Amino acid sequence: MLVTVFGGGGFLGRYVAQELLGRGFRVRVAERDPANALRVKPLGNLGQSQLVHADVRNPASVARAVAGADAVVNLVAVLKGDMDGINHKGAANVAKAAAEAGVKTLVHISAIGSDAQSQSAYGRSKGQGEQAVRAAFPAATLIRPSILFGREDQFTNRFANLIRMAPVLPIIAGETKFQPVYVVDVARGIATAVADAAAHAGKTYELGGPQVMSMAQINAWLADAIGHKPTMLAMPACASEWLARLTGWLPAAPITLDQWRMLQSDNVVAPKAKGLTDLGVSPTPLAAVADQWLVQYRKHGRFTARSKA
Repeated sequence: MLVTVFGGGGFLGRYVAQELLGRGFRVRVAERDPANALRVKPLGNLGQSQLVHADVRNPASVARAVAGADAVVNLVAVLKGDMDGINHKGAANVAKAAAEAGVKTLVHISAIGSDAQSQSAYGRSKGQGEQAVRAAFPAATLIRPSILFGREDQFTNRFANLIRMAPVLPIIAGETKFQPVYVVDVARGIATAVADAAAHAGKTYELGGPQVMSMAQINAWLADAIGHKPTMLAMPACASEWLARLTGWLPAAPITLDQWRMLQSDNVVAPKAKGLTDLGVSPTPLAAVADQWLVQYRKHGRFTARSKA
């Protein structure tokens, strides 16, 4: 069985590819720059994986990437830039190409908070992408993760690095709640949706970890985990909004205006939504695995004493 994975060279994509390869699937990784997915090649047996060029905004390249595939997984998304072209129209291109090619299974990765009416351009583009996928491929499985954590993430690593360097750490949207989910668990859930397509076709899953934590609680937990104790200052909403408005356009801005808008809503699994357990995956707590990579942010690495608090 051949599975085309759009975005298989990214953070989540590499774990999805590894999980699929481990289950015996052949994997075709479709990337704008296939060199970004070279690390996927050693994860499978000889000839089990292949890398191809594809840009989800280019229907012809998408059609070539899905040709002959039994299943398609679309992981491609951006948080800024051409969000409508990639998150919305790109998702539509993948779904249409899969339907026209006779692909049996489509798994589309969206995000908690996706809403075609969202005030955030990201949330709106992801919601419109979901609608386009459903219109073109009604049996698609939609998977909406909360924020991902893992060894190479841009979440725990980013905040841990800031905590290590800053004696005073401003906290934006400190009360906003998240349900961080382990990247390996999400990859296993996606692979299950591919392997047992009949049981999951047409359904929507929201994937979160076992803990709901506010932004302030996440930063406090990370500070304790790496043994640094900066002074944390909660920024008023009006101040953080003006920070985003005035500096968000800069390449290294701490937060864009659209990201600020996203932070005005909690990012947690809806009360009655299907989740990881419905995909046969037991959620992994952040504390169970994060020490594997957070150790690099401690003053003395593995020899740093941990707080007993």
